[in-house]
Amino acid sequence: MIPNGYLIFEDESFLDSTVAKMNALRKSGQFCDVRLQVCGHELMAHRAVLACCSPYLFEIFNSDAEPHGVAHVKFEDLDPQAVEVLLNYAYTAQLKADKELVKEVYSAAKRLKMERVKQICGDYLLSKMDAQSAISYRHFASGMGDARLLGKVDGFIQEHLLEVSEQEDFLKLPRLKLEVMLEDNLMLPSNGKLYSKVISWVQRSLWENGEPLERLMEEVQTLYYSADHKLLDRAVLDGQAEVFGAEEDHIQFVQKKAPRESVSRQLSTSSSGTLSPGSTKQPCKHEWKYIASEKTSNNTYLCLAVLDGTLCVIFLHGRNSPQSSPSATPCLLKSLSWEGPLESSEEERPLAPMHYARSGLGTASLDGRLIAAGGYNREECLRTVECYDLKKDCWTFVAPMRTPRARFQMAVLMGQLYVMGGSNGHSDELSCGETYNPTTDEWTQVPELRTNRCNAGVCSLSNKLYVVGGSDPCGQKGLKNCDAFDPVTKVWNSCAPLNIRRHQAAVCELDGFMYAIGGAESWNCLNSVERYNPDNNTWTLIAPMNVARRGAGVTVYEGKLYVVGGFDGTRALRCVEVYDPARNEWRMLGSMTSARSNAGVALLGTLICAVGGFDGNDFLNTMELYDLDTDEWTSCLSSA
Repeated sequence: MIPNGYLIFEDESFLDSTVAKMNALRKSGQFCDVRLQVCGHELMAHRAVLACCSPYLFEIFNSDAEPHGVAHVKFEDLDPQAVEVLLNYAYTAQLKADKELVKEVYSAAKRLKMERVKQICGDYLLSKMDAQSAISYRHFASGMGDARLLGKVDGFIQEHLLEVSEQEDFLKLPRLKLEVMLEDNLMLPSNGKLYSKVISWVQRSLWENGEPLERLMEEVQTLYYSADHKLLDRAVLDGQAEVFGAEEDHIQFVQKKAPRESVSRQLSTSSSGTLSPGSTKQPCKHEWKYIASEKTSNNTYLCLAVLDGTLCVIFLHGRNSPQSSPSATPCLLKSLSWEGPLESSEEERPLAPMHYARSGLGTASLDGRLIAAGGYNREECLRTVECYDLKKDCWTFVAPMRTPRARFQMAVLMGQLYVMGGSNGHSDELSCGETYNPTTDEWTQVPELRTNRCNAGVCSLSNKLYVVGGSDPCGQKGLKNCDAFDPVTKVWNSCAPLNIRRHQAAVCELDGFMYAIGGAESWNCLNSVERYNPDNNTWTLIAPMNVARRGAGVTVYEGKLYVVGGFDGTRALRCVEVYDPARNEWRMLGSMTSARSNAGVALLGTLICAVGGFDGNDFLNTMELYDLDTDEWTSCLSSA
């Protein structure tokens, strides 16, 4: 069209054609006047194109004393593949990155001040976030200084704190444990007010008294909540106070340090983020932030907070002041799910609970008794081992393991208990293992695994100990690895790998075969099952379960496999199913009274026992029994 004598023509294909040609020129190195040196890799590009999409590079090029020469820009802390993704975006307006590379692309976009790309990457990460990844995403967002992303992650954690608290990353966070003495008839305030007081107390300890945060976490801190609603060191109450600590998982009393000076002076946190001890202002060098909290039982709270720039878990338990209850027993290390003596009747009485709530524990039946070892309970991974006598309905302690561990399985081989791998809650997955001799009541080390791993299946087969699958050292995907340990030669040997990557699979032996049941491939729960034949060293897929699940328990009775509870990716499960190898089929049984994921399951006589685990809200110390004759679960014993 030629309005008013002017020629106007719009070529819709011109831009696409030009962009494609410019990108081809870049890749062939033609007319390039910029060399990006990224960790030893050299990437060619055109100054004008990069200056248009990266304010950071625009500033560099604009200040170049010789603009007509070839510019060299060096980056030693960016991923070359991520920078290549950004170059492709600059020339094509298309952002394409593998999911494993998105964080690196985000980091590179931040450095180059490409805000639109940074936002797109952040939104993608948020869309993939779940309870398993929330803590690592928060570390990333905090490290990037992205307030928008950080706010979204914290909002997710607030809504899913209990589920997040079951994950491996959460268990590895530093922990601050507080016991708060309460006067009679005094209650702790609501969560928000309570933790603002806790954070102020930590600030006071660090800024006014020079107390390093690490030292505050070395032992349980005993505080006093006064009638005028102030949270103070217990030293204010009685000069020198006793504080409850834990050594080898047994409660002890230790002498607290001399009372700190001026603890009653109040510090305030201003809106500008500075601390004001008296009239002297000091800058708050790091972030202080309350993120989320839950009341887990009566006067017991769980909180996630940032203290002096460190992401921490705070456990707080309020109890009566020793003045009104001098012989009171510390409750901090007791179960968060059992709040007191259970009511009983003449006909039935509740099964005795374990001393510790445990999830991700190892269980086995040994000499007619149930052994429950290790596990975690939100506060820490445990070393303690408890032994249940069904006839006496009581739990007693045996020798603790040498290493705290959770997310492992236990097996009996030649009359001894074996545990391998797992996690101690502080470092990467474990490679160490140990064995328990019931005659001497001692644990001894066994040769280490060749691969650090947790969430692996363990069972005995043909007088050997097998370790099946598990999590890789990064905890992001399942393993196919299977290893066999000979207790005579003390040597590990590899055997055939699984057909499917699995961690948190239930593993057991039946009629000379080993079964790997369910689990997860990454965090997608599986219903598939495979069977190992040691004669020809092969794994074969068999009939799948009715319900996909990870973290289930398994036991064998009268030639059949019983799979109990677990997690289906959304919720902890109550459902139970049984496998008949003669028919190669699964069928559903009566459900448990409580949902349980990562619980312990074992056979005592003719009864299947499920103990501990996580029900979606609480870590459990309770137990229930399955009667095959009635197809019912019960948490009580008949007194008859």
